Amino acid sequence: MSMASVPLFLLLSLCALYIAMATRISPPFLDIERPASSFRTPFDTSNYGKLQLNNGLALTPQMGWNSWNFFGCNINEEVIRETADALISTGLADLGYNYVNIDDCWSSLRRNQKGELEPDPKTFPSGIKALADYVHEKSLKLGIYSDAGVFTCQVRPGSLYHENDDAELFASWGVDYLKYDNCFNLGIKPEERYPPMRDALNSTGHTIFYSLCEWGVDDPALWAGKVGNSWRTTDDITDSWESMTAIADLNDKWASYAGPGGWNDPDMLEVGNGGMTHMEYRGHFSIWALMKILSVFKEGRFLLEGKMVAARFGLVLCLGTVLLLLYGTVVLKLSQLQPNGKH
Repeated sequence: MSMASVPLFLLLSLCALYIAMATRISPPFLDIERPASSFRTPFDTSNYGKLQLNNGLALTPQMGWNSWNFFGCNINEEVIRETADALISTGLADLGYNYVNIDDCWSSLRRNQKGELEPDPKTFPSGIKALADYVHEKSLKLGIYSDAGVFTCQVRPGSLYHENDDAELFASWGVDYLKYDNCFNLGIKPEERYPPMRDALNSTGHTIFYSLCEWGVDDPALWAGKVGNSWRTTDDITDSWESMTAIADLNDKWASYAGPGGWNDPDMLEVGNGGMTHMEYRGHFSIWALMKILSVFKEGRFLLEGKMVAARFGLVLCLGTVLLLLYGTVVLKLSQLQPNGKH
């Protein structure tokens, strides 16, 4: 192992060790002091803050759960309720995992006669407003999905040219978060399609976290800070070590643009889906925390069956200590690093 790889390997080892210990010990929260003004960072943060939206949201990266990678289109309102319950019972909500986000396939295949989106009556018979009320009663937040195109990726109605109506509808339901995808976009540039939904959401008077999912097509870190609270910097992640580390490497170049108000998004955590080993998932979790980006689980049974709950403590360590040292950059190409620490 070269000396250049030692800092990252040691930091990841610390995170993994802490997660392992957490299965036996429940440590107190760390009271981390801000570094002294004389502390000098060994990397560039000069772009942070130049383009922030400043809508009062995303002072820290969003954390919670999303339905897609585990459930895909096989979602229903009972899954959402069970997940909200699990965030509370596992203690993850106490650690800041407070978003319960519904991904694609929640809506009917067509808009109603008024031109409005409506929930699929078979899978969400109680409606989204009832789910939002259930989630809010637990002091959690509800997220929903739409697309900056004429259809969603699963060919449900998109919100392109319906931004004002759909934003008003989401606000009336009490939705707290919008993931806005990039399928069926008619070839219109993202820089033109995403701002109208920002304006529509802001005009509702209801606070909604705006998550741009344009797959890093037009380098959104360079322009999306004035548009949304997070922006995808890469294509979709898959549940493998190779995909995870390659995406981490791609995301790293945009580290200087991320900070309170707007965050890079190299896609959500795959922890628990089964494609990586236990140790690889520990590395995955630690790297995502290290990069000061969102931590959103995409695996339902990780929460519902309580698998690997020790991972909930990993972010406390990484955000509380590692970020004081690195602030979201890596010191070698992660795709060169093997799960056993060799490269």
